[in-house]
Amino acid sequence: MKIAIPVKDESLTFFGNAGHTPKFAVFNVNGAGMFRSFTLDEIKDNPRTDLDHDHDDEHHECSHGHDDEEHIAQHNKMGVVLDECDYIVVSRACKNTANTMKAHNVKIVKYNGTSKNANDILREIAAQFI
Repeated sequence: MKIAIPVKDESLTFFGNAGHTPKFAVFNVNGAGMFRSFTLDEIKDNPRTDLDHDHDDEHHECSHGHDDEEHIAQHNKMGVVLDECDYIVVSRACKNTANTMKAHNVKIVKYNGTSKNANDILREIAAQFI
């Protein structure tokens, strides 16, 4: 099983807005139950080319319409790069991110906690991964 977490960079700092994240940390799940562990498999760049990754604002709101074909195509790029994943952990995800993940069979797990490190978040919500 593989889990994607949106992160700012290699420090694995959680970036809550999945659609605007600069990178995705992809983890493998090992073991089961109380013996479950997570190992970092790779860090992938967000393939969207319509983002300004210089901003550090995970609360950024887009000004375009959510039914815009180019915007939907950009989200679909994320689905392709995360196609091998079973889950993605998010704090926020727009309708297009949700639709793309559903089309690629990637289940969304909502995270509302306060941890900022991907490893800590995985440990907190480990029971949600079946």
